[in-house]
Amino acid sequence: MDIEAVRTFVAVADAGQFQEAAIDLEITQQAVSKRVANLERGLGVSLFERTARGVRLTLDGQAFLPHARELLRVAERAAVSVRPGERALRVDVLNRRIAPAVALQGFYRIHPGTELDVVTLSDANVETAIEAVRAGEIDATFRAVPGDLPAGIVAHRVLDDPVQLLAGPAHPFAGARSLTPAALAGHRIWIPGIKQGTEWAAYYDQLAEAFDLRIDAIGPNFGTEALLDAIADSAGLATLVGTGDRYIWPATHDLRRIPVTGPTPVYPHSFVYRADNSHPTLAALGRHLEAVRPAAPAEVWLPTWARRRD
Repeated sequence: MDIEAVRTFVAVADAGQFQEAAIDLEITQQAVSKRVANLERGLGVSLFERTARGVRLTLDGQAFLPHARELLRVAERAAVSVRPGERALRVDVLNRRIAPAVALQGFYRIHPGTELDVVTLSDANVETAIEAVRAGEIDATFRAVPGDLPAGIVAHRVLDDPVQLLAGPAHPFAGARSLTPAALAGHRIWIPGIKQGTEWAAYYDQLAEAFDLRIDAIGPNFGTEALLDAIADSAGLATLVGTGDRYIWPATHDLRRIPVTGPTPVYPHSFVYRADNSHPTLAALGRHLEAVRPAAPAEVWLPTWARRRD
């Protein structure tokens, strides 16, 4: 069904005259008549009857009018859903507790009322997340990105998040002010839920190899709260978190965040989007991320495949 013909029908119904409808639509009266005739032909009914003062709706026209108005409303909503600046910016943060989600929330605090749709493609690896960006399913994603990217995709490394050890009060390192990666060798580091084939699995695999660490994902993943409970109750169990990650636990857990330095492993979050995406909020978010990008530690460790920092 021709949406412009439907729009013309509604304009004529509201104006009661073809001539007035033509003026409102800024087209000729002949064009109005042609559109209405084509619509009537397609529906197989007459929508108007002529009178001395113009036109009035037939019974079929009266029945069709509310549906025509709804068609126009749906069409406008559909147009708005893809019109830059008039729809929410859809951003994947992978996990709502980690540093990119915190950075996105910081942007929102500075720009309250901004239309954002925050999503978590937690089962997607970097390739499928980038494909979602390329296909327009999302506007942007935060990912650890290898060097090569598909044509038309842009990635800026905006957040190098230093890794910390998270341990309970009975852990041997509970009182340490900082630790070297080498000091962690031989201690069990538990990160349940690591999915092979993802960029974060590749990160931890190379980190473990570089410093002879014991990182495992043994056992079921019952979620963050269960992990924190287990660490709080253990004298030998710890995990790794990002400095910018946001986790909350009961005060009785007395968990300790211990910086890892000499070198500092950092997780390289890049902001990934399509070069031709003209959404104004995307540009504003990119500028914000550049403005607040933290300085990298003096001595860092990165996986060999990590994309170069801009």
